[in-house]
Amino acid sequence: MLVVADGAVWIWNLVNDRFPKARQRLDLYHAKEHLLAVAEALHGAGTPAATKWVGPLLRQLETDQTPRLLNGLRQALEGLDGHPQAHLQRTIGYFENNISRLHYRGARERNEPVGSGAIESTCRQYQCRFKRPGQFWTKSGDEALLALDCFLRNHRWHLLFPHSINPLSPPYLSRN
Repeated sequence: MLVVADGAVWIWNLVNDRFPKARQRLDLYHAKEHLLAVAEALHGAGTPAATKWVGPLLRQLETDQTPRLLNGLRQALEGLDGHPQAHLQRTIGYFENNISRLHYRGARERNEPVGSGAIESTCRQYQCRFKRPGQFWTKSGDEALLALDCFLRNHRWHLLFPHSINPLSPPYLSRN
């Protein structure tokens, strides 16, 4: 099992509790966001200097050169103070805390996801379905409806209702 998520500590604690044998990967998009934010804090938003500074770090991140990435961030600390220094120190801590989750090159070679966008989109679809105005659910009702919706979306409706037509199947959709 593989879990891809952002760097929120509570998520990794939950993963460790519920799926202790799962491999963990930090969402690449979130990791890049941290580097881009530091580049902006050090060199200004959208500046050529920020782009030039962050480019090698992004490549190091994507090609599993984590020690080199961390060394580059630590070198950037020299001579800094105030907000930029604090921001950079937090980012270094973020990458140090997630060092075992930064394996993107191998993941791509194995055609594994490096981002959590697909699951975040799916969660959003379900939230929109179940959190409409005026809808209130009990836990058991919510879980039952979620199970039905999953059967429907995965074209497994016939397993629950063998004599009915899946409302999402092509013959149903083509009717007027």
